[in-house]
Formats: sequence, C-alpha cells, structure tokens
Amino acid sequence: MAKKYEKNPGQEAYRQFKKALAQGTLGSLYIFHGEEAYLRDYYLDQMKAKLIPAGMESFNYHLLLGKTLTAQQLAETVDALPMMSQRTLVVVSDYDLFKASEAERNAMTQILSDLPEYCCLVFVYDTVPYKRDARMKKLSGVIRDKGAEVAFARQGQSDLVDWIVRRFRALGHDIDTADAQYLIFLCGDLMNGLISEIGKIGAYAQNRRVTRQDIDAVAIPVIDAVVFQMTDALTRKEMDRAFSVLHDLLRLQQAPIMILAVLGKHFRQLYTARVALESGEGSRWLMELWGMRSAYPADKLMEGARRHGLDWCRQAMRRCAETDLAMKSVSGADAKELLVSLVLELAAGGTAC
Repeated sequence: MAKKYEKNPGQEAYRQFKKALAQGTLGSLYIFHGEEAYLRDYYLDQMKAKLIPAGMESFNYHLLLGKTLTAQQLAETVDALPMMSQRTLVVVSDYDLFKASEAERNAMTQILSDLPEYCCLVFVYDTVPYKRDARMKKLSGVIRDKGAEVAFARQGQSDLVDWIVRRFRALGHDIDTADAQYLIFLCGDLMNGLISEIGKIGAYAQNRRVTRQDIDAVAIPVIDAVVFQMTDALTRKEMDRAFSVLHDLLRLQQAPIMILAVLGKHFRQLYTARVALESGEGSRWLMELWGMRSAYPADKLMEGARRHGLDWCRQAMRRCAETDLAMKSVSGADAKELLVSLVLELAAGGTAC
C-alpha cells in the first residue's frame, strides 16, 4: 500500500507566496530554503521585478552576506527608506538565525518583530540548512507570526515534465513525456542541473523533435543513472555492457565504495520491484515507495524484476552488503578488486523466474 503523506507546511507556504506575488501583496518577512535553487533564484528575481522599479535597484535592493552580518547592519539596512519606490527588498544569504549568539539573536528577534511596512526581508538558506528551533520561543514565534517559511522542494514528476517541455519549446524544440522522464532519470531531478543540459541538447538537436539519441549524445548523466545502466545490464545478462559501464566509472576515478553504495541501492529497489510484482502492484507503487521523480527507472526495475526471482534479488542485496563490509573493515582490502569480483559474481549468478 502506498504511503500517505501529511501536507507539507513549507509547500503550503510556497503556494501562498506565489499567490501573494501574483496579486502584489507580498509580506514583510520570508525564509527561503530547500533544494531547488533554480526555482528559488527565479522567484527572487520575480520579487525584485515586482517590488522595485527598473533602474532603481541600486537604491532599493540590498544583498547582505550572512557570514559577516551583524544585527546593527541589518537594522540600518531595513530602516533605509525607499527611493522613488514603494518598497525595498533586503536579501540575506546564509545567515543561521538560530545559531547566532544570544545577544545577536535577541537583537535580530527585535528587528524581525518590528519591520517597516515598506521593507521586504528575505533570509535565503542555500549552503546552510534551515531548521526552526522551537526551543528559542521568541525568535520562533516572530517567524511563525510575522513571516513565511517557503520551501523550494524538488518538483513532482508531472510539474517537472511540464517545465522541461516549456523550456525546450522556448528553444524551438518539442520533447515527448517519455523522453522528458528519461532526461530526469539520466541527469537528476533538480532544475538547476537540468537547465544546462536542456540548453546543450537544444543546441545539439537538428530537428524540431528532441530524441533520446539527442539526449544521450550530449547530456552528462549522474552517477545513479550510470550505475543503474550497469545494474540493468546485469539483470539482462549483458556482461560486456555491464563491464564497459564499470570500466568507464573506474576510469573517471569514481570511488569503488560510492559505486557499490549506488549498486546496493538499485538491488534493493529491484528486490522491492519483485515484491511489487508478487503483490499485484505496479511501477507507480514503486515510484511512491522510493520517492522517484521519473517513471523511467520504475518501469525498467519492473522489467528487470520479471527476469529474476526473490531469492536471486535477496542474494544480490546480501552480497552487496557483505562487499561493503569487507571494503570498510578488512585491513588491506582492495576496494576496486572487491567491486569487480562482485559484478562478475552477479553477472554469472542470475536465476530466471
């Protein structure tokens, strides 16, 4: 049975923020956090365009670096009156409000509780993770009552596919849903990484329709996708292809322990896919269980699971775990040799259903 998740407060704040931006009713305090940097930067640009007249940015837009920020500096900046504009926009990057000294934290709390109506203050958490500390009641209360904690999370598959289609269309190309899902599988599901790959593919493709061959020709795959290709070759008993992929990974100096970690994950997913088959579930169930953003790997895992029984999948998981333990605990162990031996064993030991 698929998991049911509670509504995410950060995502609800994200929806409310977009509504306020569209209606021109932005508040005074925002906390921006989450993995999707592309989306976050896009909306920061939209805020700037909405709040500040063109040509007046140097007077009304202020970017402060969290590493050197003091409460006094922030107070002076938020109090600065707008010039030929209704509002100012103050963006603070990577300042952890909850890890400041007590004196600074108290001063920041006072500033946030009494922001001028003309100022819109945004704390951006990029390299610093954000987590509100409820033990610091005054600061937490001000953020809860006066601000909005907006989470820019990884997008769901349908939203991401729609965005990919729009981006290719802007470049004069079309892409179908299946190939968009393949691109997500190959290059990851973060817009910040996908946008550069879309640009390269758009420049390379000769025809209106972008094909999978266009994607494979120029896109740089993430390690999960490459190891997945090796795992898929192993389940198909395609030894030459599997070892070709492994050779490429080692030639590019990918650490054997990292390759093994991804390999182990994929065999756990394969085992889960086999369980899904025997329980009458499909690839959508598998996607939800593993939090996959693309249907492509889920469909490939279901195909692979049809070729192997539970015992083989279980044994593959066990051997990955045993090899991981040997790499980490056996003195003088050759990690590369252990990885190659494991792949040889898995390639030779499949048991068809």
